[in-house]
Amino acid sequence: MVIVRAILSLCLALLLLAGEAQAGQLANRLTQFSAWEGKPPVQVAEGDLIYPDWMEGTWNVTSTLVDLVAPLAPEVVTPGFESNRRHLNQPVSFQVRFEAASPNNSHYSIWHFQPTIQNEKSKSAGKVVADRVFNGLNIARAYLGDRAIKSVKVDPNSPNRQITSLTSARQLVSVITGRASETPAPDNFVATEVAQQVFRQPPQIYFNTVETTTDYQRLDSSIEADQVTAVYLSPQEPDYFKAVERPVALYRYKLELVPAQ
Repeated sequence: MVIVRAILSLCLALLLLAGEAQAGQLANRLTQFSAWEGKPPVQVAEGDLIYPDWMEGTWNVTSTLVDLVAPLAPEVVTPGFESNRRHLNQPVSFQVRFEAASPNNSHYSIWHFQPTIQNEKSKSAGKVVADRVFNGLNIARAYLGDRAIKSVKVDPNSPNRQITSLTSARQLVSVITGRASETPAPDNFVATEVAQQVFRQPPQIYFNTVETTTDYQRLDSSIEADQVTAVYLSPQEPDYFKAVERPVALYRYKLELVPAQ
């Protein structure tokens, strides 16, 4: 089961994000859903994902799973895929926040812990970035329930490493290893991030790779998005050589973001 989907986003027409893809590749990838044969073209993730100025602020998000596909079924099906069908066409609501980055930014509270990120965050100073703790916590709670989540923390040395602690000594470690973006138009942005995930549920450990590719379109006072989360097996999994680089589960979402009052 995909525990945390990162809410990915947007960039200025000036292509502020380091590691952008050639124009059209990511958008074309979404139009080819679900015939994906491998991972998207990305570069090594450095610093944070940069968002356009029009994303700054707090947003109310409605996320609806509109399709799910197991491309290699019945030979390979990930645990939890069938149970995720109960979320089909069921809107889920949560808040996300984007803010101007600063080398001195730090947030401390009982449920919002994100120490100052010096080297990585200084690269993004003055630009709009996601509040990854706030967003990750709200998304996890929306899908798993308030009582299932103990904390969400971001590595003080890198915004690309996030740890989500759950009840019963369960833990999800997610490390973003690659990203890319393109800006087809000033009000349109497409981005992708690829993360290595380790889910510890004693005495077992699960490994996988998760891609989230999102096409955002700014409207008059809201944003709509087409988002696909793809799950790939890691070499530690017994069925890895049956899948290799092909996704074993695909989840497609429609997102609507409206400004929070």
